[in-house]
Amino acid sequence: MFELIALAAAGVAGGWGYLQSRRFVRRRLRFVDAIRKPAAPVIAGAAAAVVAAPVVALLPIIGAGTAVAFGVGIGAGVAHGVRDVKHGATG
Repeated sequence: MFELIALAAAGVAGGWGYLQSRRFVRRRLRFVDAIRKPAAPVIAGAAAAVVAAPVVALLPIIGAGTAVAFGVGIGAGVAHGVRDVKHGATG
């Protein structure tokens, strides 16, 4: 039962991180040249995972997989947000 809760928490954290980072890149960072570098999604995802690691360490049910899913979601959201900006979609 606890494994299912942890899996759901990881999925929600990854999905929420993806949606929020993609929206942030499309709206706020569209004129920033540094976001267009190939390493930007990797750096953003790694930083998000490192920041989330102490938070999930304090929670009893969820573990390190949630922090990793959150970091992957952030990185993918940044990458797709940059792609959207390059193609002109800023909505």
